[in-house]
Parts: sequence; C-alpha cells; structure tokens
Amino acid sequence: MRVRVLHHDHCFDGAASAAFVTRFLESKFYPDAEFVYRGLAHRADQLFEDSYFDGDANVIVDFKYSTDPRLTWWFDHHQSAFLSPEDAEHFRHETSGRKMFDPSFLSCTKYIATIAAGRFGYSAPDLEELVTWADIVDGALYQSAQSAVEMHEPAMKLTLVIESADGSAAGKKIIRLMQHQPLAQIVDDPEIHALFEKLQEKHLWTIDVIRKEGTCDHGVIYFDLVSYGIEGYNKFVPYYLFPDSDYTVSVSTSSFRTKVSVGSNPWARSPLRHNLATICERYGGGGHAKVGAISFPIGAVAEARKAALEIREELKN
Repeated sequence: MRVRVLHHDHCFDGAASAAFVTRFLESKFYPDAEFVYRGLAHRADQLFEDSYFDGDANVIVDFKYSTDPRLTWWFDHHQSAFLSPEDAEHFRHETSGRKMFDPSFLSCTKYIATIAAGRFGYSAPDLEELVTWADIVDGALYQSAQSAVEMHEPAMKLTLVIESADGSAAGKKIIRLMQHQPLAQIVDDPEIHALFEKLQEKHLWTIDVIRKEGTCDHGVIYFDLVSYGIEGYNKFVPYYLFPDSDYTVSVSTSSFRTKVSVGSNPWARSPLRHNLATICERYGGGGHAKVGAISFPIGAVAEARKAALEIREELKN
C-alpha cells in the first residue's frame, strides 16, 4: 500500500505535521504502507494537480482543503483553509470523520497529536519535543526576537534548513528523521549540518539586506527584496532590527510566484489591531490572524507592490 502525504512545504510545522501524521497512520491504519511526501506551496494558480493524489490513501496536513474525492485524510489549522465558499460548504457536508479543521491551534502538529489521542487513542511520547517545538515555531512563542534570529536551539537550526534549502530533498529527509530522532540528533546529521552552515551565511547576509532596505513608519516595517532574489527570510528578523514595530509588510519573488508577506510583532508593546488573514484574503491570500501572505503570478511585481503598499497604509491605522 502507498500513502501519499501532502504537506506545507518549506515550513517547520508542515514537516513536523507530516512526520507525526505518518507515525499515527502507520500505527493505527496502515502498518505495512510505504509513505511518500510532496511539499505544497501557495501560488496564484492551481494548488492541487490531479497527479498529486496518487496514493492508495492520500493525506493533506497544514495546507488548504481539497474537494478531490481521492483525499482520505485532512488536518489544518489556518483561518484561510478553504479556497472558496464552495469548498467550505463541501467540508461542512463531510461525513468520513477523517477530515478535520480547527483554527484555534497554534500548530497543525499539535492539532494532529490532539486528535490522534482524543479520537483514536494514539500517543507518541517520544515525539513530545517535536510537538512542543512546532507550537513554538508556528505560534512565535520565542522569548525574544534575538533568540528567534540567532537560532541556538536545534529546532531553530532545522527551521532554517527547512525554510531555506533549495528543492524538497532536505525537507523530505528531515520528515523521515523527525519520526524517530530527537531534533539535536537530526541537526548533527552530516548532510543537514552542512546545509545549515551554508544557509547560516545567507541568513546573516539577509539580515544585512533587510537592515539596509527596511523602513519603519507608524509601527509598520516595509521592505522589498525583489532585486536581491531572496525568496524567503527568517520572519523575526524585522522585529530584531526594529523592536518598536507592530507589523511587517514585504515583497519577494521566487521561481513560481511573487509574494507579499504580512506579519505582526510577537513582542509588540501595544495590542495588535488587525487580523492579517482577513486582510490578505481580500487579495486572494490568507493565513492566520497574526501572519499572512498573498501569492501573485510570476512577474506580477507591480501588482504585488501595489497591494503591499495598500496594506502598509492600512496597518498604520
């Protein structure tokens, strides 16, 4: 038997969710199955291709809902979990008991662990470290911006590799290692450690770029990374550089999209006033109340910049 696991790509919680759901399903439902993985990214065009659902069982974790009848399991915790009202209505009529959604959870990993224990009597004590760190990383529960950016903890080092490594090979390897190894041991894997060392240099360079390009006006940080070819960055760097800020808006490009990222400062001194997922949904994006993003087509830089500047002005109020 073959189980296809589709997960949020280049995301610590996406990788951890894939690892935990594998352990759970392997133990309770598919003991002799082969589990295979595919990372998914938010993009302006079709999110799901027919070829993605090629398993005897198909699973989506930490990513949007699909109405494809071949989908067997679904777990998500994003406010913007549905591509359309029709998809949300389709989910409301779901009766299998294997497709679940709860945006109150900080991480999808913790949500899967909770459902697995409460509904199916499954627990994995050896994965408690993984579940805990998925909540910390996805919920931005760091003690300070400094600890989030300087990345001394193994989980933070893995986050850098997962988010920044080219392609999906490293992510898939980490998913497999996460199922049975503590995070410190995974970081010490020669291949993973070498990747971290390389990506750490790029991380330090990116900090310098954001320091140079970033401005903060009325508590809103703004910077444009298009000309630098930086696809992603540690989302806490802006608050490390501008500690008195409330929000961040940035524009970047990659091989498959132009992206507007919108975030909020976990250490803001005043109450945050805006739901970022709701704002991003107006532009076809989504996310969580405290962090969101919008994907535009490749080359749609002017459109992305226009949206980013509009959002920046809205967040100032």
